[in-house]
Amino acid sequence: MFKLDLSIVIPLFNEEESLPELTDWIARVMERESFSYEIIFVNDGSTDDSWSVIEGLRQRNPNVKAISFRKNQGKSAGLNQGFKACTGEVVVTMDADLQDSPEELPELRRMILEDHYDLVSGWKQKRYDPITKTLPTKLFNAATRRISKIKLNDFNCGLKAYRLEVVQNVEIYGEMHRYIPFLAKNKGFDKIGEKVVQHQARKYGTTKFGLDRFVNGFLDLGTLAVMGKFGRRPMHFFGAAGSLMFLLSVALLAYLGGFKLYLLSQGMEVRLITENPLFYILLTLTILGVQLFAVGFMAELLLRVSTKKHDYTVDAKIGLD
Repeated sequence: MFKLDLSIVIPLFNEEESLPELTDWIARVMERESFSYEIIFVNDGSTDDSWSVIEGLRQRNPNVKAISFRKNQGKSAGLNQGFKACTGEVVVTMDADLQDSPEELPELRRMILEDHYDLVSGWKQKRYDPITKTLPTKLFNAATRRISKIKLNDFNCGLKAYRLEVVQNVEIYGEMHRYIPFLAKNKGFDKIGEKVVQHQARKYGTTKFGLDRFVNGFLDLGTLAVMGKFGRRPMHFFGAAGSLMFLLSVALLAYLGGFKLYLLSQGMEVRLITENPLFYILLTLTILGVQLFAVGFMAELLLRVSTKKHDYTVDAKIGLD
């Protein structure tokens, strides 16, 4: 099967002003480099005229393809659907707001093909964002580096390049688009590189992301850290924690029983075990241990019978089967 040189996946929400300029800029770079390419716009339920603009761009440029969601379903959903439609040897993701430069595309492609990286992530070393965005981003990146053991400076940069096999094997859901390098590493694609890329000031509109994305990001990171290690064997996590708590409760019970027998042997007055505060700690540990063990067992059963994938409501497509 013939593969294009590049598939460029661009998720978007209410970016009607920037789309024509971005498409023309990409086309100029592709023609200069003599690359075969496709631009896959994923319209995430935009409420402006973004879809009409894309339809017009398709008439001018047959390399433009598009997917449209009936409602807003998030960047991860957009990337997931875009990845399924890719036919390029190298896949690049970028934002639609003109803050990512298409001039970076040839070098990103070269790094994948010639330097043999599985994934190359952009690093916006110099950013045109307010401190309310840059400071949380630095904290987020530091935490992600520590947990993932991947030495990247900018996990959340939208400009990334992938070998086609990577996007075919990584499923993105929820808000996991921030952690695609982590997801790729968990799938065995561990040759991950980084490239300093140009960050441009936003030309049209306003950012679609608020500070809540950082809170959600840290929660997702915790989920991914556990799922990456125990996702296919949840009993190893929940069962181990439950067993530890149960063993602690048994040890406390042995201590309380042994201590009471010792006091009785000394002829001392002894209270009921249930009057000792340690008894209630013991009881709590027992209940938690049983519950965690049961959760692990249920998770194992669900894992074995579940075949459901993440489905998204696609409203329309352009140029795609």
